[in-house]
Amino acid sequence: MIEIVKGDITKLGAECIVNAANTSLLGGGGVDGAIHRAAGPQLHEFCKKLKGAQTGEAKITPGFRLPAKYVIHTPGPIWRGGTHNEPELLRLCYFNSMQLALKNKIATLAFPSISTGVYGFPFDLAARIAISTIHDFISKNPAAPDVFLVAFSESDFDTLKKIYSEML
Repeated sequence: MIEIVKGDITKLGAECIVNAANTSLLGGGGVDGAIHRAAGPQLHEFCKKLKGAQTGEAKITPGFRLPAKYVIHTPGPIWRGGTHNEPELLRLCYFNSMQLALKNKIATLAFPSISTGVYGFPFDLAARIAISTIHDFISKNPAAPDVFLVAFSESDFDTLKKIYSEML
């Protein structure tokens, strides 16, 4: 199941939320900073032990002060015109996060729109990659978690719903 919702991912009641992290995993701007602030300083301390992650990789931590029990951190690609494997790297963010959630028997997983903020990935293309990757994963893995695609703004929510209805 994929459901598109509008809201603040740090307040969502999913068992696990995905953090659009940077490669240090130590917090930053946008969604990353919001998740780190909401989770509290324990998240930063825990992430130090993980020693970062490569773009497209996924690592899991406790949620600490978040309503979510877990956080999966995945560094998305920085958009450089689409000629540096950015679409495949973004696909890996979603695929590896889903794989990690499945491995950890997570029932509900919430994704922000990875790489579409300061990393500049075109929103429409990112939405298509997210929806197709998640849909394909769920269709091949019956035990996959239910997924929430979380839009922060009304325009992102409308765009996600439109693309979703076109694709599926």
